[in-house]
Amino acid sequence: MNLGPYSRGGQTRGDAQASDHDMGCKEKYIPCGIVDEDSGQLHIRFGSSYKTSDFIVDTLQDWWQGLTRSQQNAMNLLQLKVDNGPESSGVRTQFLKRMVEFADQIGKSIQLLYYPPYPSKYNPIERCWGILEQHWNGTQLSDVQTMLAWAQSMTWKGIHPIVKLNTKTYLKGISLAKTAMREIEHRLERNPELPKWDILIRPING
Repeated sequence: MNLGPYSRGGQTRGDAQASDHDMGCKEKYIPCGIVDEDSGQLHIRFGSSYKTSDFIVDTLQDWWQGLTRSQQNAMNLLQLKVDNGPESSGVRTQFLKRMVEFADQIGKSIQLLYYPPYPSKYNPIERCWGILEQHWNGTQLSDVQTMLAWAQSMTWKGIHPIVKLNTKTYLKGISLAKTAMREIEHRLERNPELPKWDILIRPING
């Protein structure tokens, strides 16, 4: 997401001029979203660094910490429907390591269920991104506060999202050595028919 005086493919609101293409923008933000399919509550975290495995899992941890104790206790199994992006796939070593640590931290079993390639019409978060793009189409997102305010003012199923900013710097390309990954792999219960698409992680004391 580039910040600056860009038209974003729409008519600019108000009497203002907007560029129709990227003129070397240096300030960019990456969204990571979680949508609760039962309640319809959407959580968006904008990162100012890179979309890495660590950024994704940090977003999950932040979402979990925002739940009430009763909401956490009601979940015997945390089932996550995940897109099959390169930083969160069923073979991404750093992502799987962080997810094992997350399961141990919250004391809950986590099931990772992956969408197949090109699943936009089935994946709710992809539809959320489409609504957000339509919502701020033609708006000049000139600074980060404007971006956050516009994201906060959209609605998904009649509910405004919970929007936060993550200013942490993430390193790209972090991966585990084969010996370290073998230990993580022992913690993964892969569906024998869909080993990369259906993975259960039990907490170490669960």
